[in-house]
Amino acid sequence: MVSLTRRLAPTGFKSSKPKIKSSKNLSIANATALTETISLVFSEIEDPPVERTPVHFLTDILIIGILSVIPGGKGWEDMANYGLSKYKYDWLEQFLALPEGIPSGDTFPRVFEPINPKVFEGCF
Repeated sequence: MVSLTRRLAPTGFKSSKPKIKSSKNLSIANATALTETISLVFSEIEDPPVERTPVHFLTDILIIGILSVIPGGKGWEDMANYGLSKYKYDWLEQFLALPEGIPSGDTFPRVFEPINPKVFEGCF
């Protein structure tokens, strides 16, 4: 009979595979090239007009939005939370301007919703 009071020590999500060390730091040249390339790819997308002073760059918002969807993000708040994650923010600030930090969950729909879906799809 199995004892109901016995508990196994939690193992978490540790992998039995050997760890491969990788640098989280991008070189400035690679980061600049990456950002410039993405800017060119999405250059057909019109930057939606903002009634007040824009504080975020369209490229930053698009990149964060796309990167958040790859691991399963499903909404505007997921986009903001992706960028606000400590490790993601440290990584993103290496190649994005982020003059006012990560856009809020309210900023993403204001930027994405006016974008023509056919133009956005064509960028891929």
